[in-house]
Order: sequence, then C-alpha cells, then structure tokens
Amino acid sequence: MISETIKPRFLETDALGHINNTVIPGWFEGARDPVFRWFTPDLDTKKWRLILAKIDVAFHEELYYEYPVEIRTYIGRIGNSSFDVYQEVWQHEQKCASGTAVLVHFNHQTKASAAIPADIQALMREHLYPADQ
Repeated sequence: MISETIKPRFLETDALGHINNTVIPGWFEGARDPVFRWFTPDLDTKKWRLILAKIDVAFHEELYYEYPVEIRTYIGRIGNSSFDVYQEVWQHEQKCASGTAVLVHFNHQTKASAAIPADIQALMREHLYPADQ
C-alpha cells in the first residue's frame, strides 16, 4: 500500500459543508504519482508511458473540510499491458470513498499498448490489495 495524508481545502467543500464528490477523482489522481514514477521516474510528460482507460468512484461516508484524510493506493489487478489501481479515502478511521482506475502501458508514438515490464510488475506486486479485505 502507498499512503498519503492530505488536508482538505475549503474550496473543495459543497453547499452542504461536505467535500464535493467531484474532488475525489482529483485526489485519487494526485495520489497515483508514485505509480506514475514506476513508468516515468522523472514524470516528464514527453516520455509518458500510460493512458487512463477508465475510472469509477463509490462513496461510502461523508467527508469534511476540517479533518485530514488518508488516501490509500493499491494495485488491484495486473494484466499484460493494463492494470487496476484501487484507492480508498479514509477519514476518522472510516473508509469514506473508494475507486478504481484502469491504466494502460502505452507507446504514444505507435499509439499501441505495450507489455508491462517485469521489473515494474514486481513493484506492483509489492502493493497488491490484500485478498482478505
């Protein structure tokens, strides 16, 4: 698991005083930086090797402005050229949101997917989502 704690900003709240539902996908994307670095260590977008194929988010509990949140990032599935990044948002020791992003190892010059290198697959296996959860 990769863990990051962030402090919600006032601008991320909605009229009901909760963190707006549109914020969570942005938090998830920001917390995927360590995964991005496996493929592009310097995060140079001219050498980028991934594309986003799909995202989904489920909301479990309300999130609030004044309290820190922890974003937990796991690898949910490893395929030949694609993989799932499963993420959770926790606040007050409760899982408040979860989601999955499907990413594809991609060659932007040839416009084709590419096999995930074995060394990166090994890194991914270190962060697999526990099967017993």
